[in-house]
Amino acid sequence: MRLLVIGATGFLGAHVLHRARAAGMDVITAGRSELPDSPRHQLVDLAADDPGRIAGMLAEVAPDAVVNCAGATAGRPDVLVAANVNGTYALVKAMLEGARRPRLVHLGSAAEYGRGEPGVPVTELAQPRPAGMYGATKLAGTRLVDLAAAAGLEAVVLRVFNPVGPGAPQTSLPGRLAAELRRALTPGTDVRLGSLDAVRDFVDARDVADAAFAAVAATALPHPVLNIGSGRGVPVRAMAQALLAASGRDAVVRADAAPADSPDSARSADIPWQQADITRAAEDLGWSPRRDLATSLADLWKASA
Repeated sequence: MRLLVIGATGFLGAHVLHRARAAGMDVITAGRSELPDSPRHQLVDLAADDPGRIAGMLAEVAPDAVVNCAGATAGRPDVLVAANVNGTYALVKAMLEGARRPRLVHLGSAAEYGRGEPGVPVTELAQPRPAGMYGATKLAGTRLVDLAAAAGLEAVVLRVFNPVGPGAPQTSLPGRLAAELRRALTPGTDVRLGSLDAVRDFVDARDVADAAFAAVAATALPHPVLNIGSGRGVPVRAMAQALLAASGRDAVVRADAAPADSPDSARSADIPWQQADITRAAEDLGWSPRRDLATSLADLWKASA
């Protein structure tokens, strides 16, 4: 099977690429940046390139499946719209107009759901009510994939909850905390973060890659959207303390109000509690997460050195 991974230079894309290569797939990558260890890498910007150019690239690569990991998690509204809406539109338009139609596995976000009811895991049947621009643009991308599926494209959206693990960027809370702890060289140094009162579902990026691989390889895709999470709600404060323990640093993590324009605020605005119901992903893909949060955080810390 030939797989095209778009956004392979990003956090999740890199893990999807590694997983597919480990399975022996013929993998071709695409993205806005160079990728030296991928000899057939295609330079493409879904947010800026004409759909005709993207269709030409797809015709040349001729993949059996496409995993779209491209997108933006932070930035001005126009940046989010360009990456998460316009880019998705360009991709599905190009795929629909091609002579052959590969399967599309598109990475969505739990931010599409918005505020969850405390104590109740959110299912794919919940009405999406995004609380911020990031979630709204990711939901618009999901709707575009839905429309493309109605027009004949075989596709599924994986709604990823809070990915963590080696390579987590500083635009994520675990990645930022790891970077701050690396800088906290003086014993007793304070590390200041935003609010730690929320509850989140943290899922290892390698488990997300496993889910994407399972979606590529599945004989059928019965449902258009699948939750990809750990199925556990963890207080952010507990996650921060666990990463602090994994680091071995003698630092103090303090909670401050997050700036309104911080990446954490942009993705998680007004969402105090969120946990995934992952039953459908288990049924459709035979997938379940294999790594616990302690492992994810320990590996994040090692990789951040």
